[in-house]
Amino acid sequence: MTSDLGLRERKKLATRIALSDAAWSLMTEHGIDAVTAEAVAAAADVSPRTFRNYFASREEAILDGILLRANRLVEALRTRPADEPVWDSLAHVLPDMIMSVLGERECDVATLVRVCSENPAMLAQQLAVFGRVERLIAEVIAERTGADIERDLAPHLLAAVPGATMRAVLNFWAGGVTDATLPDLVRTSIAQLRDGLPLGRAAPVA
Repeated sequence: MTSDLGLRERKKLATRIALSDAAWSLMTEHGIDAVTAEAVAAAADVSPRTFRNYFASREEAILDGILLRANRLVEALRTRPADEPVWDSLAHVLPDMIMSVLGERECDVATLVRVCSENPAMLAQQLAVFGRVERLIAEVIAERTGADIERDLAPHLLAAVPGATMRAVLNFWAGGVTDATLPDLVRTSIAQLRDGLPLGRAAPVA
């Protein structure tokens, strides 16, 4: 019975991934208007009803793959040495994860940034995805530091760093004002945040 349940769950996960991958491909190749329940279902070789059983909207389907891959980031943080400062753990994990979480091709990432800026529903779903990931990261940080996830603010503040960093880096990079890679921009961002962002300090009195 346990093995049957495991197989069933694996099949459901495979279908979910196939649907999300199809939705992502349709968006990056043909635009978000091409992402319909019928088109995604056809690309994944399932029925439109199956699509609607898994996802409430096209935006959820498009970004679900990001949420699944972001779970690897959470697990990567969990496996870092217990005595390693959290900032060091973030600096180690985030740069190498940004492309695998958001898509291997930079043009796909640029498309996502553009679509989210033009489509309020996509932006809302993106924020919801980052919010769910932040909660998971806060739980890992609380475990590592001995904080109470329900009563202490610090884990939540620090967990907001990855999401805020990703959003700021993506918008800056997509603006075309830098030749730096996304991972390098993440490394720079983490270093600046860890050092206390000198630009946020008051100017010395003359």
